[in-house]
Amino acid sequence: MGASPRKASTAAARATASPAVYVVLPCFRTLDLTVEVIAAIGPEVAGIVVVDDGCPDGTGDHVQATVRDPRVVVLRHGENRGVGAATLTGFAHAFEQGAEIAVKLDGDGQMNPADIARLIRPIIQGQADATKGNRFFNPAWLEQMPADRRLANLLLSFSNKPSSGYWSMFDASNGFFALHRAVFALLPTSRLAQGYYFETDLWFRLGLVRAVVVDVPIAPRYSEAAAQASQVRLWRLGPVFVRNLLRNGFKRLVYRYLLQDFSAGTLYLTLALIFTGLGVTLGGLTWLHNALQGVVTTPGTVMLAALPVFLGLQFLFAFLAFDISAQPARPLYPDLQDGDR
Repeated sequence: MGASPRKASTAAARATASPAVYVVLPCFRTLDLTVEVIAAIGPEVAGIVVVDDGCPDGTGDHVQATVRDPRVVVLRHGENRGVGAATLTGFAHAFEQGAEIAVKLDGDGQMNPADIARLIRPIIQGQADATKGNRFFNPAWLEQMPADRRLANLLLSFSNKPSSGYWSMFDASNGFFALHRAVFALLPTSRLAQGYYFETDLWFRLGLVRAVVVDVPIAPRYSEAAAQASQVRLWRLGPVFVRNLLRNGFKRLVYRYLLQDFSAGTLYLTLALIFTGLGVTLGGLTWLHNALQGVVTTPGTVMLAALPVFLGLQFLFAFLAFDISAQPARPLYPDLQDGDR
């Protein structure tokens, strides 16, 4: 039987209607930079949520006193809680006000509001649940990025791949991203990181629910004022990122290959751990015994210990190939919306 005229008209209207887009601006000591960012936001945005994250300079008050744009709403944290907490506060408010897509745009001017339309296009077209800017798409863009940030972002992007499961994602720490409301509702927001680790923790959480995330090439902007406003001592944050990436990587393997599903990938990973562990244990114990006895280890004994390690590596490569091919490809949000039920 064909669809009823009422359902067909509802689906057609939803397909052609422009979704409500809100922009969330977490702010901390950005003052006039935030005012300039707001002034550059185009008419495709229905609402602008400025979140003053306990700014001692009063960025929220400055925006409220200076900006006359009726789309702007200023929210405040009584104390500095981190960029992640400010973003979540803004997203929650935007979706409560009827936003269908929320965009996180830093208030320090490093992101061009003119790129918002391109950033949200894959979500509007039903190709993604979330999108993220990628500053590494064009090698010429990297010249604008300070050398220390370039190195830190490269290392973080490579390590984020096995941690999140998004092997095709790059520039994982990019804070310019958009998210559909139906997918945001699936996230355990109380467990998300609150500080600078927020973005990479977000990809980990989105990976657990199998959301589709698409990279969008976005050129960076690094003015002197913006660089000073967003200055971060990356060497201090490094140990935190490493610890959290390892923890999330372990959790992802457990959730994805033991709790959510039992697949060929589970078998490959299990055999990789068994054979590699067996070979390393056998080789280590044999070497220790022979060293204590003063006996020379024979080539045959070495090969006996090496063979399980070689087999373990083969199963590990098979697992990596399976994991890379198993990235989510079908967006979630079309099936999560309330229409046509």
